[in-house]
Amino acid sequence: MAPLILGVFQYFFPNGMSGQSWRHPDNRAVDYLDLDHWLRLARQFEDAKLDFLFLADSYGYPTIDGAIPDVALRDAMNLPGADPSIIVSALAAATTHLGFAVTAATAFEPPVANARRFSTLDHFTRGRIGWNVVTGSSQVAASALFGIPVTPHDERYDMADDYLDLSLKLWEGVWDDDAVRADKAAGVYVEPAGVHPIRHDGPYYRAEGIHMVEPSPQRTPVLFQAGSSGRGREFAARNAECVFLQGTTRAAIAAAVRDVRERAAGYGRDPGSIKFLVGMTVLTAPTRAQARAKADEMHAMSSPEGAAAVYAGNTGINLLALDQDRPLSQIQASGEQGQSNIDRFREAGAAGAPAPLVRDILEEIRRRGLRGGLIVGDPTEVADQIQSFVDETGVDGFLIEPHLTPGTYDDFIGLVLPVLRERGLARTEYAGATLRESLFGVGHAHLPADHPGAVHRAARQALADLAVPVGSRAMMTRSGASRGGAGSAAP
Repeated sequence: MAPLILGVFQYFFPNGMSGQSWRHPDNRAVDYLDLDHWLRLARQFEDAKLDFLFLADSYGYPTIDGAIPDVALRDAMNLPGADPSIIVSALAAATTHLGFAVTAATAFEPPVANARRFSTLDHFTRGRIGWNVVTGSSQVAASALFGIPVTPHDERYDMADDYLDLSLKLWEGVWDDDAVRADKAAGVYVEPAGVHPIRHDGPYYRAEGIHMVEPSPQRTPVLFQAGSSGRGREFAARNAECVFLQGTTRAAIAAAVRDVRERAAGYGRDPGSIKFLVGMTVLTAPTRAQARAKADEMHAMSSPEGAAAVYAGNTGINLLALDQDRPLSQIQASGEQGQSNIDRFREAGAAGAPAPLVRDILEEIRRRGLRGGLIVGDPTEVADQIQSFVDETGVDGFLIEPHLTPGTYDDFIGLVLPVLRERGLARTEYAGATLRESLFGVGHAHLPADHPGAVHRAARQALADLAVPVGSRAMMTRSGASRGGAGSAAP
C-alpha cells in the first residue's frame, strides 16, 4: 500500500466540528483571528510532513424557518466566521512544502474574480494552492444574505460546470509559457504574440478578454470537490482531481469511489487519476481507555437542539419538528440545500437494515456533527482501523478533522503517525515543489492531458503557432460542439 495522502481540515471560526468544543480549556480554535495561531499550526503540519491544510468556508449559517436559533450563536455554529483565503500567503511564507486548499463557492462571486484570486495565491504559495469547488452550503441563508434566489440543487452544478469551464479557459488558454520576458534592455515585459484573448459564451456566464495574471506555477489550482449527491459525483467525475467524501459506512464510501471512477472514464479520464479522501476524526491516547474517555467527553459537549440547528442549516430540515419515530422519508425534501446529508440518512443501512429513525439521526448528529468518520483507540488500533478502511473502500487518504485544536492533531502526529510510518503508510519526506506534485508525483505540476481543461492548452498552442500579434487577433468564439471544446480559442 502506498503512503496515504494526509491533509488537515479546519474551519475559520472558533468552534470545532460539533457541539461546544470551543468551551474546552485546551481548545485554541477560539484564536482563529490571531495569525500567530495559524502560523503555529502550519509549521506543525509541515514538520509532520502532512500534505496540506484544507480550509473550509461558507457564507451560510444555521437557520430554522428563516431565523437564526439562539443555540447557533451560543455554540458558535459557523458563526462568527472570516475569510480563510486572506491568511494563505502568510502561511505560505512561513512554510516551504505544505499545501493549502481553500473553499470558494461558485454561487456568490463572478468566475473572473475568483480565477484572479487563485492565480495570485498560486504565485504567492509558489504553486501550493488548491481550490475546493463548492456550489454553496446552507443555501437558504447564504442566498438571502446576497439577495439572490435559491437555485435548485442540480442546477447549481450546471452553473458550476460553466463557471469552471470559464476559469479553465482563463488559466490555461490565455498566456503562453514564455509570454513574460521582463527584458529591460529590449523594453519588452510581455511578448504580445504570447497572449491570447478568450471569449466565453456559456449558458450561465460570459466573458471576453484576457486573464490579468501571468502564468503561475500550476496555472490551474489543484481541483478539489466535496459534494457526494448524484449530481455532485457527476461534477467530480468531469472536473475533480481530489474528491472529499463525508461517508457514513465503508460500503457507501466504496460505492461512491467506484461510481465516480466509472463516470470519469466516460469523460475520457483515467479513473485512477482521481484521489479520494475521507474526513476522519481520530481520538487517540496511549491506552484504549484514555481514548474512549476523550470520545465520551466530545459526545457530552453537544445537545439535541444544537444538532438540530446544524442539520437544519445544512439541509433546511428541522428534525425536532418531525415525528421522531419515523424515518426521514416522512417528508419530501426540496433538494435546494445539502442533498448529501439528506441522502445519507434516507438510505437503508448495512445488510438491508431499515433507514434510521429521526431520533437516531438527531442522536448521531449530536454525537458526530456533520463530520466524516470517527476512529477511537490506542495508536496501534487506530493504525489498524485506518489500514482496513483503505483496504475496504479504495480511498487514497484522509482529512484529519479536529475535536480540539491543536490537541487532536498533537495526538495524531505524536502517536499515530509514527505507527503509520513504520507500516509505510505515511510519507517521511515531501516530493516535488507544488501541491499537485505532492499529490500526483514529481513532474506533474499541471493538469493532466486527459483533464477537460487541458483542451485549452491545445487551443492556445494553435494560436501561438500562428504568431499573430495580439492587437490584430480576433476574439475567440465558443464551439457549439461541446462545452469547453477546442473551439473555446480560435483565431
